[in-house]
Order: sequence, then structure tokens, then C-alpha cells
Amino acid sequence: MSQPSVILATASYDHTIRFWEAKSGRCYRTIQYPDSQVNRLEISPNKRYLAAAGNPHIRLFDINSNSPQPVSSVQEISYDLHTNNVMAVGFQCDGKWMYSGSEDGTGCWGIGKVIMTELISGDQNGNIRVWDLTANSCSCELVPEVDTAVRSLTVMWDGSLVVAANNNGTSSSDATARLWSVSTGDDIRVYQGHHKATVCCALHDGAEPASS
Repeated sequence: MSQPSVILATASYDHTIRFWEAKSGRCYRTIQYPDSQVNRLEISPNKRYLAAAGNPHIRLFDINSNSPQPVSSVQEISYDLHTNNVMAVGFQCDGKWMYSGSEDGTGCWGIGKVIMTELISGDQNGNIRVWDLTANSCSCELVPEVDTAVRSLTVMWDGSLVVAANNNGTSSSDATARLWSVSTGDDIRVYQGHHKATVCCALHDGAEPASS
């Protein structure tokens, strides 16, 4: 049977990853993930690989294959990564390198010989940090609200702006999202409207998509 044109991948605490035909709801492939629960899934920019973040590792699966085995472990092909749950994983826009974040308080990036420039992270203590990857150091630190966990970050395509969503630390206030200038560290705007934890955010610049 041919592979669906639109694929949905899901994962669960039941230690499985399932691939679905999105339009019909048919599950056509199930992968056992015995090492741990799966905390996060991310698809590579070329749509070829699925990264599954577990505890404490990341596995890569070939989306177009029927094999139940991962093509590799990121830990095996790069370096020792984390010692606790990996809760964030993603790919650089060209798919040349990856990043990850864990409950052990560490973030990692890299795979292959590529030029890396900048990465932005948020943590449980409310810190937002801009990392200079060439110098392997923090170039800027923002603290929207002390001891208020950052739940989600989204960055403008050119890296100029970042929006952070958090879980407000006071029960009498709304959870917030804040817009920051990466270059200056200025707090441009605060968005309030949710009455519980703001867990995700997305930024759209309004530009027309490039023609093919």
C-alpha cells in the first residue's frame, strides 16, 4: 500500500510511536519504543526523519521506511547528551544540525561540520538566553518574570524578535506572552488574556510565501 500524502505521527506513554493517514485516520505503522515514554516528536525539514525525544535519549526514525528500528541514536552519532527527560528537540532550518533541551537543566546542539550561529532557550526559572554558538557562550539574558517557567518560545525568521509564553507565578494574574527584541533585549509588548498557563505561542511575520 502506498504511503499517505499527509502523515500524522503521534507518541504516547504507552511506549509506541504511530503513523497515521491524516485524512482517513488509518494507523498504518506502529513502532515500539521500549526505552522510555516519548516526550516530544519533531520532523526534519526534508520530511525524511522523525526525531523522538525520550528519557534521556533522542532516536531518529526514517519516515519512509517500514523498519521498526531507529536509523540511529543522536547520542551515538554525536556526543553524550542528557541524563534526564529530553523535553525539546528540533532541527536547524536546513536540517544540518539539531538542538535539544532536558529536565537535567542542559541544552545541546550540533551534528556534523556546520557553521552554527545562534540559539535561544527558555527554562523553568524564567530565564531566556541567547547563545552565541560559535563562542559557546551566552550573549544575552532576558528574565520576563523571575521564577516563572517559560513554556514556549517562537522566533522571527530573521532572528530579530522572540515571543515567550509563560505560566504566571501569581494566581490572581493572567498568564502572559511577551515580545522581545533579540538585539537590544527590550521588552516591546506584553500580551495578557489567558487565565491559565500559556503553554505555546507562534509568530507569523505576515509576509507572502515565496513562489515555487
